[in-house]
Amino acid sequence: MAEVAVHLPVGIVPKDYFLVILEIPDDNTETVKISNLPPNWYAFPHLAATQQIGDNFVKAGKFLALKVPSAVVPGDFNYLLNPQHPDVAKVTLVGEPTLFPFDNRLFRM
Repeated sequence: MAEVAVHLPVGIVPKDYFLVILEIPDDNTETVKISNLPPNWYAFPHLAATQQIGDNFVKAGKFLALKVPSAVVPGDFNYLLNPQHPDVAKVTLVGEPTLFPFDNRLFRM
C-alpha cells in the first residue's frame, strides 16, 4: 500500500488495484540482501545501480523471482518475477483477485 501511495499525487485514491496472492516455487527465488546494496539504495529518485540489479536478474535468467527489500517500508520485501524464465508457468494464483481497499487516510490532502 505504501509503495503505491508514495508514487501517486496527493489526494488521488486508486480505484483499480487488485490484491492477488501468488505461489512461487521456493527453490527458484534469489534474495537481495541490504548489505549487498549501495549506500542510499532507498533514495528517490532511484539509483541506476538498483535498477541494474533488476536488469541483471532478468538477463541472467537463473531465477524466477527476486526478493528485494522495500525502499519505502523497512523490513518489508517486494518480489520481482522474471516473465522470461522457463518456470513462469509454475507461478500459481491462489484464490481470486479482489479489489484492494486503500485506506483514504493515506491519500488525504
